[in-house]
Amino acid sequence: MIVVTTPTGNIGRQVLANLLRDGESVRVIVRDPTRLPAQVRDRVEVVRGSHGDADVVNEAFDGAAAVFWLVPPDPTAEDLKASYLEFTQPACDAFVRHQVQRVVGVSALGRGTAPALAGNAGLVSLSLAMDDLIAATGVSYRSLALPSFMENMLRQVAAIRAQGMFFLPLDGDRRLPTCATRDIAAAASRLLADVSWSGLESVPVLGPEDLSGNDMARIMSDVFDRPIRFQQVTEEQFRATLAGQGQSTAMIEAMVDMMRAKNNGLDNAEPRTPHAASPTSFRRWCEEVLRPAVLG
Repeated sequence: MIVVTTPTGNIGRQVLANLLRDGESVRVIVRDPTRLPAQVRDRVEVVRGSHGDADVVNEAFDGAAAVFWLVPPDPTAEDLKASYLEFTQPACDAFVRHQVQRVVGVSALGRGTAPALAGNAGLVSLSLAMDDLIAATGVSYRSLALPSFMENMLRQVAAIRAQGMFFLPLDGDRRLPTCATRDIAAAASRLLADVSWSGLESVPVLGPEDLSGNDMARIMSDVFDRPIRFQQVTEEQFRATLAGQGQSTAMIEAMVDMMRAKNNGLDNAEPRTPHAASPTSFRRWCEEVLRPAVLG
C-alpha cells in the first residue's frame, strides 16, 4: 500500500495517476474527496482530512509500506515554521508507530551549501529542516531536491499575453536549473514503487539544462513567434506583487529570501549529472503547457 498526500495538487495528482497506471495499491489523504475524478475515487482508498492531523495520518499510514509526502503551501501563513515543521510532526510520529518503510518527500536544492545560502533561504531552509525532521525518525527517506518549477511561469500568463513580458527578482543572465512537475512526479512514482532502496538520500531533479531569464525569453519568443522579454524586478517590487496577491508578510519575506539565495547561486551547487537530469526541456514545456495557457 502506497499513501499519496495532496492527490489533487499539481504534483500529487500526477504521482497518483502514475501509480494507478502501473497497477499499484494506493490510499489517498484528501480534504474533499469530491475533487478526485470519479474514475480515481473508484480505484483508491480514501482517508478524509488534512495530513497535518494526527488522527488522519494514523489512519492513513496503518499498513502502509510507502508514503508520498508534500507539505501544501499556505500563502497566508504567518508562522511558516509551524506550517512546515509542526504540520509534519504528526506524520513523523505515525511513520514510527506504523513502521512505514519508505517515504518520498518534495523538498529543495541547497543541502551542503554554505550556511549563508541554505540557512537564510526562506522556503528552502524550511524544506531542508523538514527533511531533517523526517530523517530523524529512522524511516528510509528520499528527498526530492528541486529547483524552481517551470509551472511557476503560469502565474505570469496575463503579463505574457498582454505585455509580452515576465518578471522575476533574478539577474537576467543568472543560469539556473528548472524542472517540470511531470518529471518530479515521475521520479517520485518510481521511488514509491521501488522496494529495493533504504537509508537516506537526496534525489535532484534538475531538468535537462540551466537557463537564465533571458534564455527563457528567447525560447518563449521562438515558441510564440513574437517577442517576449524578461524584466528583472527589485526585491521591493517583488514584495509589492506578492502583497497584491494577498500573501502574508511571513510568506513574502520567505519568498524574497529564497529568490535572493537562488540569485546568489544556491541552485547551482548541485552537480549536473546524467542521474540528476530530467527529460522535459523548457522549450517542450512551453509548447505543450505555456503556449496553450497564454493563447487560451
